Amino acid sequence: MREHNRLNGWSSDENDWNEKLYPMWKRGDPRWRNSWKGGHVQAVLTSDSPALVGSNITFVVNLVFPRCQKEDANGNIVYEKNCRNGTGPSPDLYVYNWTAWAEDSDWGNDTAQSFHVFPDGRPFPHHHRWRKWSFVYVFHTLGQYFQKLGQCSASVSINTTNVTLGPQFMEVTVFRRDRRTYVPIAKVKDVYVVTDQILIFVNMSQKNDRNSSDETFLRDIPIMFNVLIHDPSHFLSASTINYKWNFGDNTGLFVSNNHTLNHTYVLNGTFNLNLTVQAAVPGPCPSPSPRPPRPTPSFSPVDDSPLELWEIPDEDCKIHRYGHFKATITIVEGILEVNIVEMTEVLMPVPQPDDPLMDFVVTCQGTPTEVCTVVSDPTCQVAQDTVCNPVEVDVGDACLLTVRRAFNGSGTYCVNLTLGDSASLALTSTLVSVPGRHLGSPLRMANGGALASVGCLAILVTVIALLVYKKHKEYKPIENSTEVKGKGLDGFLEHAKVKFFPRCQEKDPLLKNPPRVL
Repeated sequence: MREHNRLNGWSSDENDWNEKLYPMWKRGDPRWRNSWKGGHVQAVLTSDSPALVGSNITFVVNLVFPRCQKEDANGNIVYEKNCRNGTGPSPDLYVYNWTAWAEDSDWGNDTAQSFHVFPDGRPFPHHHRWRKWSFVYVFHTLGQYFQKLGQCSASVSINTTNVTLGPQFMEVTVFRRDRRTYVPIAKVKDVYVVTDQILIFVNMSQKNDRNSSDETFLRDIPIMFNVLIHDPSHFLSASTINYKWNFGDNTGLFVSNNHTLNHTYVLNGTFNLNLTVQAAVPGPCPSPSPRPPRPTPSFSPVDDSPLELWEIPDEDCKIHRYGHFKATITIVEGILEVNIVEMTEVLMPVPQPDDPLMDFVVTCQGTPTEVCTVVSDPTCQVAQDTVCNPVEVDVGDACLLTVRRAFNGSGTYCVNLTLGDSASLALTSTLVSVPGRHLGSPLRMANGGALASVGCLAILVTVIALLVYKKHKEYKPIENSTEVKGKGLDGFLEHAKVKFFPRCQEKDPLLKNPPRVL
């Protein structure tokens, strides 16, 4: 097992360990309490697991210091300014001033060489940044360890070609420098997984879809499928990858070398989506096979040289890896399209409202249950007002709505209008110029002209009535004047009233009810 899981650059954990220089404490040992000044240090271990066998997997350790402590640019641990913990601000600047400690030692000093070593006795790498490396990280997995210097964060990568498939453990122990010895301050472990399956995820999106995470989409609108492959080490970057799609709607099998694909469902219902990803990746070459001896003619002399029994294997061997994805998709009706076909100003009688009104005539394809408008500035970036109203449209009827909205004064506005139902949202946008309202506006001039016309008409009726009255008084006998006056003048006035002022026809069956304004 150890031979099979051999990691390049790692050492066997059966090597000797300098416990005097690097003491090892078990969990619960009381010495952990005093391993760090001002509290407890926590180590957080993460990785980009799971990993496809043959690829690299990277582990990262980050140290979390007690409150009000941080690492400065020189690797020293200092107290944060203006930060208060339970004991109040510290009078000292440094928690650990390792720079000052490093000045007391030198690489050329024989005494320094004795403690500038790893737990197994190997010397530290001679590097110009060694004074800033105050932590020693020991990674341990598969019966092997790897030692590394660092600051408050360290990382290491391993190749998984020889790692057994399945879950494995990585454990990290962190030591801090303490002049001529090292003190353990944190220990952490985590599980990582090595697999022979390509790890994939499919992101599904669709125009007008209200919630793509519920895997419910709309009929007759293309769905975009985007395949995401988990390959943080770019192991598959040079591989040929094929995508085989079966959408479950009897449209057949689609094969593509592109990670994105559009598909449109034309029927409502539930469908089973199946995707298989195939990649040719570098792999171990098979063992060389014996080569049959060459036939020798009977008349030729026999060569005493040995036969070539082995084929030279191809150095670039390939093996196929596969990944699979399945999903159940529900297809329903939805709002497919929305358009603003007309915009008109609402002319209101005097006195006028403070905010001008506009009517938007909207058509759509579908059966909406809600209409929302967002009024923004001309750049469509800063929203000023949002209004939503329920809509009642019978299934099968034409979708024709009149949406009335108020605006905060004259000017140019961006209007986003959305129609929606339980599964879909359809959006359209437009710029609208709202005219101003003032004393000389066409609306007031129209009202004034109408009043003038009514006044002239009243004077004209009065003049005609007087003339007719005078005529009847001149030619009719006096004794009959009262009767004639009552009948002739009253009848004429009644006739003129009907002629010029017809009766109210609000209940006339020939009039149609106007459409409801939202």
